Amino acid sequence: ILLAYLAICITTTTAFAPPTFGLGALFRPPNIKIIKSDGDPERLEEAGKFFVDAFWTGKVGGADTLSSKQAFQLERQQVTEFNKRYRRRVAKQSGRLPGNYAGRSLDSNSELVLCVNGSDEVIGCAGIEVSRIKKMDGYDSSFSGPIMSNLAISRKYRRKGLAEDLVKAAEIIARREWGYDDCYLYVEKRNTPAIKLYQKLGYKSIWEDDTATTLLPTGDGRIANGKTTIVCMKKRVGAGLFGNLFG
Repeated sequence: ILLAYLAICITTTTAFAPPTFGLGALFRPPNIKIIKSDGDPERLEEAGKFFVDAFWTGKVGGADTLSSKQAFQLERQQVTEFNKRYRRRVAKQSGRLPGNYAGRSLDSNSELVLCVNGSDEVIGCAGIEVSRIKKMDGYDSSFSGPIMSNLAISRKYRRKGLAEDLVKAAEIIARREWGYDDCYLYVEKRNTPAIKLYQKLGYKSIWEDDTATTLLPTGDGRIANGKTTIVCMKKRVGAGLFGNLFG
C-alpha cells in the first residue's frame, strides 16, 4: 500500500496522479482527480461551502446536525478562513525556486489541495502551509515548518482511499516544492479515526496540549468554544522509504 502512495507524482497541470495499484486503486471511484486550488477564489469558496457539511456536521464532540443558522455562520467563516490562508497573493518582490520549479514564488507557502469528481465538484480537501510550530519544551519556543490541516472527505466518498491521496499530495508539496524533510499536523485527541489514519500513514505523536479550545456546534443551535486536547504529529517525508523509522 505504501508503494502505491509513493508512486503519486505532480504533473504539469497541477494535478496529482492516482495510485495505479493497491487498495486506493481498487476502491477508487472513476474520474476522480487530486488537484491544487492554486489559490483560486472560486475554488476556495466552493471548498469552504463543502467543508461545512463534510467536517462540521457531526464533528466529534458536537451536534449531529446543523441548524440553518449554524450552517450559514460556519460557511461564511470557513470561506473567509480559506481565503485568508490559501488565496494566492502577488508578492512585491520575491525569490524564485530553481530547477523544475523555476518561476514559482518562494512566498508560495500555502496550498489547498482538492479532490474533485467527474463533474468537477469538490468532494475532498486538505491544506498545507508553512507556519510556526510550538516545541512544547517548557521554553515557549517554536520553529517554522509545513502543517497539514483541513482534511475532509464527502461522506459519500469515504473509505475509498481518497483521504490518503490528499495527505500524500500535501506531503509532496511540502517536500518537493518547499524543500522540507518533515511534515506536521494537529488533530484532536478524541478524533480517534483521524489519529488511526495518520498513524497508518506514518505519523507519530510528538506532544499533546490539553489547554486547547475548539469551536463546537451545539444541539441548541449555538456555536460554542469547547475544551479539547490537541495532538501534534510528525512524519519524516524527505529521507526515502525508511526515513520515518528514524524521525
